[in-house]
Amino acid sequence: MGRREGRLGLTTALARVAFLVNAAYTEASREFGFSPQQGQFLCVLRPGPCGMGELGAVMGLAKSTVTGMVNYAERNGLVRREADPGDSRAVSVALTSHGREVADKFYADGSRRIEQLAVSLTEDERSTLAALLGRVADDNKVSVIFMEV
Repeated sequence: MGRREGRLGLTTALARVAFLVNAAYTEASREFGFSPQQGQFLCVLRPGPCGMGELGAVMGLAKSTVTGMVNYAERNGLVRREADPGDSRAVSVALTSHGREVADKFYADGSRRIEQLAVSLTEDERSTLAALLGRVADDNKVSVIFMEV
């Protein structure tokens, strides 16, 4: 496809960049042998354990889908279930040491790929873009899926 010069409208620009980010994230996931959703799941757990309900809410998934993801990750030694100290009926999900290693490597690889999308921007432009997009995410109360820890 040819390069189009000129300014894009906000909707078009955001949609095109979202497509690029999604493609980079999907490519990283494939190289690690899991789906983008499984990669997101591991990234959500990087800051610490989450309850099953919280995982569903953050990722926008049904309870049965979260249960399936936890079962799969547990069978592969990536996560473990823990009793929730605040509610004896509830379970939290935490990364195992192997899961932490995989999640951290996946995060670093995904971050590198996404950073490369803005390689043509100056450092000041990158900082400005990050601040503006961060504000858009905060204003819309976006769930924290991909975050620095």
